[in-house]
Amino acid sequence: MSEDEPTRRLPTLDKEAAPADPPRPGAAQRAPVHGRAGRFWSSRRVPAAIVALVLLAAAGLLLYDVAAVRAGRPAMAWRKRLAGELATRNLDDPWVLGAAAAAVLIGLWLILLALTPGLRGLLPMRRTAPDVRAGLDRKAAALVLRDRAMEVPGVRSVQLSVRRRKAKARTVSHFRELDEVRTDLRAALGEGLQQLGLARRMGLSVRVRRPKKR
Repeated sequence: MSEDEPTRRLPTLDKEAAPADPPRPGAAQRAPVHGRAGRFWSSRRVPAAIVALVLLAAAGLLLYDVAAVRAGRPAMAWRKRLAGELATRNLDDPWVLGAAAAAVLIGLWLILLALTPGLRGLLPMRRTAPDVRAGLDRKAAALVLRDRAMEVPGVRSVQLSVRRRKAKARTVSHFRELDEVRTDLRAALGEGLQQLGLARRMGLSVRVRRPKKR
């Protein structure tokens, strides 16, 4: 090596800095949560389309009748009758009260559709990325949990339903003690619920019985 070439320093290891402990095998590492995972909102295409079509048809018919009257033609019979009914019927008339009640119910229904998320069949999952949202179908979650339950010894059949806040399992066991089967089922289904990665912690209800005697 020539004198003009600079001397390179070899990397040194700091003795005081202890190396990080490697992750233990089998230890569950939970992904970080990015933001709150809310429910999915439905687009409500069918109710919106129905309301738009009804309003469009009513407005078009009324506009046509008004234009016909302006052109010198007589008004339609339905508009004459409606004007006469509104002029002669009292507010306490059963038909008026019924029409008002129907209008109020339809309005409340539309407001409820506008203010509620809908899509009750989708369960929101934990957000492990800031720009990604994921959901799990309730039927798919029930199928996964049913497979986990069938792996428990002593389980003959399982009827499993998943709701928004709770999972219910009704199981038939043909051998082993019922308490033992129930304990193993709670452990298996509880672990299965954690592995689904749902945003909200879900309750669990387990019922175990013997098959009916024929």
